[in-house]
Order: sequence, then C-alpha cells, then structure tokens
Amino acid sequence: MVPIGTFLTIVLVILLLFLLAGAAGVYLLVKVGKKATKKARKVTGRVASHMAAMSPGDAGESERMRLDLRREVSLTRQAVDQALRDGWGLGDLPQLVAEIGAHAEQLDGQLALYAQHSRTSAYVDHASMNRLREHHAKLTTSCARIRADLLSDQMAHSATGIDDIQSRTDLEIEARRHAPDPLDEIDELYRRTEIHRSHRDDHR
Repeated sequence: MVPIGTFLTIVLVILLLFLLAGAAGVYLLVKVGKKATKKARKVTGRVASHMAAMSPGDAGESERMRLDLRREVSLTRQAVDQALRDGWGLGDLPQLVAEIGAHAEQLDGQLALYAQHSRTSAYVDHASMNRLREHHAKLTTSCARIRADLLSDQMAHSATGIDDIQSRTDLEIEARRHAPDPLDEIDELYRRTEIHRSHRDDHR
C-alpha cells in the first residue's frame, strides 16, 4: 500500500503540472490576443484612412497625400533593403532614406492635423495647404528618384551578366559543332566530279 505522504506528493505534483499548463495556456492566449488586437487596429486604421481619403475638399486631399506618402516611403525602403540584401554598395543612401522617413512622419502628422481642422472648421488656411503640397511633392519625388536610380543600377548590372551569358552560349554552341572530316570532303568532291563527267559524256 502506498503511504499517504507519497500519495499526497504525487497529487501535488500533478496539480502543479496542471497549474503550469494552465498558466502557459493563459500566457499564449494573452499573447495571441495582443497580436490580434494590434492587427485589428492596423486594419481599422487603414480602412479609416481610405474612407477619409474619399471625402471631398482639402480634408480628403490631405488624407490622400498621407496615403501616397506612406506608399512612396514604404516602396523606397523595400528597394533599399533589397539592394542591401543583394550586396550593393549604397553609400549614405540608407541614411538618406531614414531621414526621408523621419520627415515623412512629421509631414504625415501635419497633414492629419490639417485634415482635422478642415473637417471641423469653416476657415481654411490655403497658404498652409500649399506648403504641405510642396513638402509632399519634394519627399515623394525624392523617393521616386531613389528607386529609379536603384533600378537603373540593377538593370545595368543585369545587362552585363546577360551579355556575358550570350557570349558564353555562342562559344559553347560553336565548340560543340564537329569540324568537317577531310575525307568526307574529298569524297564529296570526287562524287561531284564523277557526276559532272557523266553529264559531259551524255552530251556527247
């Protein structure tokens, strides 16, 4: 018969294991719940931004500029990151893109504030809107120029590799061609000579 002390110890160990499993389950649920909440907030924010961008007037234009600016900065960051992964020497370009991103965040906040004021107030500061447009155009143009330059470098590098492959292909195909056998050429010449003689004899 198992002693009572040993039995209680086994029961306590089992309970402890259940408690640990329950705590781990609760931790995972909380972690998954936080991720789901963050994702839901992002999706909600994106939907709200797109809905706001559809509104007319300066408020809608401000929201559209915010979306456009985010897209341009994101595409430029992706292009730079891809170039870094490919081992391209970019110099100070990553730092420049980081600075563009910082200015873009500031401009995003300014555009959001202007859109809010445009929706809640009947008095619109058109001079500020013009300056916001100028800043937006400068940042988005800089992003587009950076991506175009990176694409041009990649295309030039690819063109060099493609030309090299074409040259090697021509050499390989030429090397695989068998040189004509001199005996076959002699036989062909003899055959043609015999045919020519037979034609001459027929004409006689």
